[in-house]
Amino acid sequence: MEASGDFTRRSVLRGAAFGVAALATGVESLFAQPVSDPPNIVFILADDLGYADVSCYGRPDLSTPNIDALAARGTRFLQAYANSAVCSATRTALITGRYQDRLDIGLDEPLAGRDTGLPPDHPTLPSLLRKAGYGTTLVGKWHLGLLPKYGPLQSGYDHFYGFRGGACDYYDHADSLWDGDVRIHDAGYLTDLLGSHAVDVVNGYAKAGKPFLLSLHFNAPHWPWEAPGDEAESKRLAGHSHFDFDGGSQKTYERMIEELDLQVGRVVQALHANGIAENTIVIFTSDNGGERYADTWPFTGRKTELLEGGLRIPAIISWPKHIPVAQTTNQVGISMDWLPTLLAAAGAAPDPAYPSDGLNLLPILAGNAAPVPRKLFWRYKGNAQRAVRDGDMKFLKILDNTFLFNVVEDPMERANLKEREKDVYDRLVAEWFAWNATMLPEIDASFTDSFSGAMLADHIGSPETSGKADNPPRAANSH
Repeated sequence: MEASGDFTRRSVLRGAAFGVAALATGVESLFAQPVSDPPNIVFILADDLGYADVSCYGRPDLSTPNIDALAARGTRFLQAYANSAVCSATRTALITGRYQDRLDIGLDEPLAGRDTGLPPDHPTLPSLLRKAGYGTTLVGKWHLGLLPKYGPLQSGYDHFYGFRGGACDYYDHADSLWDGDVRIHDAGYLTDLLGSHAVDVVNGYAKAGKPFLLSLHFNAPHWPWEAPGDEAESKRLAGHSHFDFDGGSQKTYERMIEELDLQVGRVVQALHANGIAENTIVIFTSDNGGERYADTWPFTGRKTELLEGGLRIPAIISWPKHIPVAQTTNQVGISMDWLPTLLAAAGAAPDPAYPSDGLNLLPILAGNAAPVPRKLFWRYKGNAQRAVRDGDMKFLKILDNTFLFNVVEDPMERANLKEREKDVYDRLVAEWFAWNATMLPEIDASFTDSFSGAMLADHIGSPETSGKADNPPRAANSH
């Protein structure tokens, strides 16, 4: 890892372009046994936040002092990935620690109407931590299936305050909020409501003296584009789609992020006020790459796309008791890594019947091990997308177009190396097909989404996705 005190765009780009050259092939589990002083865990998840949408990742036109302070008190990832380019698929991987394509719910991109969800009998981060003696609470977005079959309380959380679907109006949420399995009607700006409830949760657990997992899953800065004070926009959208293609602006988007940052600061302050900040792990990250107003610099692409901009996300971890402060790491990480990492910190482990596809990152984060090379796989039914990252190289397929990029030297994915390095290209294609054979097949019935040329002007010529499954039988089909 590297010490970091300067968050300019130039320094961020240098970090993003720094190759992972470590020769290590694996790391030993850290704290893979019961611990005498288990840490509290606050996992803060933004929604559709782009890689460079906070100032410590290089955005110059807004201020995020509280998120930046987290980075100053911990480690900032320069090569963090989401498991998917949309939210419910990534959330499936995050909570299970496994590729989302192993589960039926992971086939939806995102979940939108099909009767499926996270199976209550599948081990999850909260259920495994609860077995280890933790209190578990989700505040915010669920989006992993609806009652009566599915819900946070059915999948390991003791408490839930938030909304169950994929989006929620920031003001008009009278029929969307739940406290446990009971509908409630709390007035106010949703980001503020979630932050206030999270502060109450921290205070309650601190008073009880019990280790806890607080999953704080904000809806910000997901559409609809409503910042504090924008009640008129909420009323304009009443009865219309929340996709909001005729609304929003950069200024509105910035204000939504700044309010998110303010609530992050309130939660961290509650940890300090209760004297538990030193032994609390705080993670801040996003569920996928940025949407239409996001800054995904220095990458191209955005949500729904397996280009780097649709997958690369900010990721920050602070744990003053064990993780050095003001560091950056070039370790490649992915959403499903957090389950084995946090379980190891708590002295627990994944269920052996459901082994994690992720990596325990604690040895790297604690400074005891070099970054390790990763081989990661993605697929996205919309526009028949698939990708592999192996070391610095990435195979990418969109529709019938195929590519090989060095995403460290070429983060914008411009120089197609598939002919110049044909042996690497052929190997990655074959490895993608071998991985895909271990996942559930795509199905026509699952939802998928993408941006067409009719939606976004910079997607000129992009068709609407057919939504058809893409299950080619042979690797030769990708040449």
